[in-house]
Formats: sequence, C-alpha cells, structure tokens
Amino acid sequence: MDLHPHIERFRKRLAELESLLSAPETFAQPQRAQELSREYARLKALVAAGVAYSKTIADLAANRALLKTEAAESELAVMAKEEIARLEADEKKLAQQIQFGLVPPDPTDSRNTIVEIRAGAGGSESALFAADLYRMYCRYAEARGWKAETLDSNPSDLGGFKEIIFEVIGQDVFKRLKYESGVHRVQRVPATEAQGRIHTSTCTVAVLPEAEEVDVAIKPDDVEINVCRASGKGGQGVNTTDSAVQIIHKPTGMIVRCADERSQIKNRAKAMTVLRSRLLDIKIAEENAKYAAHRKDQVGTGERSEKIRTYNFPQNRVTDHRIEVTLYNLAHFIEGNVDELIEPLMTQDMEARLQGLNS
Repeated sequence: MDLHPHIERFRKRLAELESLLSAPETFAQPQRAQELSREYARLKALVAAGVAYSKTIADLAANRALLKTEAAESELAVMAKEEIARLEADEKKLAQQIQFGLVPPDPTDSRNTIVEIRAGAGGSESALFAADLYRMYCRYAEARGWKAETLDSNPSDLGGFKEIIFEVIGQDVFKRLKYESGVHRVQRVPATEAQGRIHTSTCTVAVLPEAEEVDVAIKPDDVEINVCRASGKGGQGVNTTDSAVQIIHKPTGMIVRCADERSQIKNRAKAMTVLRSRLLDIKIAEENAKYAAHRKDQVGTGERSEKIRTYNFPQNRVTDHRIEVTLYNLAHFIEGNVDELIEPLMTQDMEARLQGLNS
C-alpha cells in the first residue's frame, strides 16, 4: 500500500487547519474551534509520522544498497543488517500509525469519561474487588496525567464498594478506557477463607463518554430532583447538610445519585453530568450499534460466565478473553499498568475498522 498520497493529504489538510485556526472569526464559535484544534493535533501527529516514515523508507533503501556492495561478514555489512532490522520494525510501526489515521476518529474519543464499577456475583469479595479496580483505574489515570473525581459511592462493610461512580478528566480518556466496559472476573483466596479455597467473583464496569448539553436535551419536566443528607460514617462534612442529590429521569426511569461534594449545587451538576452521559450512551447505541453498545449490553448481568477479563491471583495471571492475550504479571497490572492490554485492544479495534473502511 502506497501511503505517500495519504501523507500528502494529511499535510494539505493540516495547512488548511493552520489558516482556519489563525483566523479570529473561528473562535467566535468555541465548540467549532475546539473541534478544529483536536483535528489539528491529530493531523500534526500524523504528518510527523509521515515525515519519519519517508525518512525510514529512504534509510532502508540506502542500507540495503550498502549491503549489496559489501562482503557478507564485513563490519559494514553487519552494521547494515542490524540497522535494517531496526528500520523495518520502525517502518511497520509508522505505516500502521498512518493507516489508522485513515479511519475517521470517534467524536467521543476525546471526551472526559464516567466510569461506573458495581459489585456482581461473589458478595463481599466482589465488593473488595470493585475497590481494587477503582484503585487500579485511579493509578492508571495518575500515570497518564489525568484527574479522577469520585461522584458517588456505596461502601461495603469490609472496606470495598458495592458501587462506585467516578469521572476521569484528561486528554483522550474515553479513547483508551472504553475497552474496559464489561464483566471483570477475579479468582483468588479471600482473607476470610479458612480452607484456602479459591473463590470466583465478578464486577461490572461501564465506561460512558461525558455528554455535553448539545448532545442530549433534558427537559425540566422530565426530571425529578430530590435532596437528602449524605449517608456514610459520621463526622464527615458531607453528612452534616442536605447536600446529596438524586435525579430521576421520568422517560427512562433512570436514577442518578451524587453525594460526594459538600455543596448541593455541585452534586446536582455532577449528577446531571452522569445522567447526560448515560442518555448519550443510549443515543450512540441506537445510532451506531457497530461501534457502541447500550449500557446494559456493556456490563451484562454480572454472572461469572460473562467476562471480558479474568484476574487470577494465585497464578499471577490476567487474561483478556476478547483478544486471547494472557499476561503473567497481575501484581504489576493491578497497580495501574493496564496499557499492556489496552494497547492491543486498541490495535485490534483499529484494524477491524480499517478493514471495514477498505471492504
């Protein structure tokens, strides 16, 4: 596949965007300016990859020509072979990046993200695993320079969570976290297990792109808003005022609660953000069933037989069942190093979309 025509097309569009973004009138429409800025950042990276790709192709040709003129065992020939091996790997990686650039970006990829973790099968052990997953994603967010803010939680008696909802704020959050939606299964010996038997538990994870007001219109008459005192251990500031907010969306029966902030106004705003995101998820599912699923389809029922990933602690093993990849470094993975599975999931998804584009 000759990628140079595509690289040239990226370069021309980048020049157009530079002109548009230098015009004051562009910023009279903030949303439009933001969209153009995102496209500019994406194309700038693709053009840089194109420049590197062209140089790599030229360097490969030079080293292959050199190899033909040198004796097989000469020092120059050995160096050329080593350089060719490195350049071929670079060529493959850059070519893939450019090809993926041909796939139209998902408009929700750059959105902040709502993550909802709920205990499934397994009782108290499931709730403890929910806390482990929450910590894992917070560590991952911290490593990527994102910010995680808790919106609501329902703690369990043993220190886990029956449910926890949080927002992750940063660049390309949904682009990476969307692959975490589904049932996560854990196999380990609980601390309370006297016989040393391995128990299997599950948690469901739903990942929703944050919706903007223009995405989903919510009529005032469609919502019922109630306030109450936040529940939890005594002595906390959030428990001393009627700051918790519960919103009921009448058309769908959806209920959203937020009690993390001391301010009722802030909790109301966060609850509306979650509600919009859930409604946007349904809207996306209806409009584009190929690339997004209804929230219930994301998480399933939480039964042990439904799973996207298994965390086996006795074997220090984590397996992603969608791509059939197993890593024997669970202790490292659960500390937030989840890119080891997110990266191949992203690659598989892009390859499928690219294939659909070419078919």
